[in-house]
Amino acid sequence: MCKQTVSGPFDVDLTPQSDAPGIGHPNVGRMSIDKHFHGELEAHSLGQMLGVRSVEAGSGGYVAMERVEGTLAGRTGSFVLQHSSIMNRGTPTQAIMVVPDSGTDQLVGLAGEMTIDIIDGKHFYHFDYWFEPEAQD
Repeated sequence: MCKQTVSGPFDVDLTPQSDAPGIGHPNVGRMSIDKHFHGELEAHSLGQMLGVRSVEAGSGGYVAMERVEGTLAGRTGSFVLQHSSIMNRGTPTQAIMVVPDSGTDQLVGLAGEMTIDIIDGKHFYHFDYWFEPEAQD
């Protein structure tokens, strides 16, 4: 396994979505994700997110799934990211992982984890990734 790292900015549009009748709670928000990554990960993603803001300032959590399609360090294809993150009074704990076996085309076997930083209102990603050896039959 040879771990690689890429970092860069991304743009994101989060659009509030309504819940189906009888599902959800007013404290749980649902949003669509439309994201554009720049740099060695030049890609577009679409996904969905569920999030909660706690009554305590700086606390909350979210889960999300997004399908990323584009080019990673010269390889084209797609993969899925699964998010499960919390903010505890301003301290983030992030778990953003590539879903196993979700890579397609030249990204088959992709594995990795990502972190996100928001600095002065701008979004940045840091992606540590590797390629798993092919499964033996």
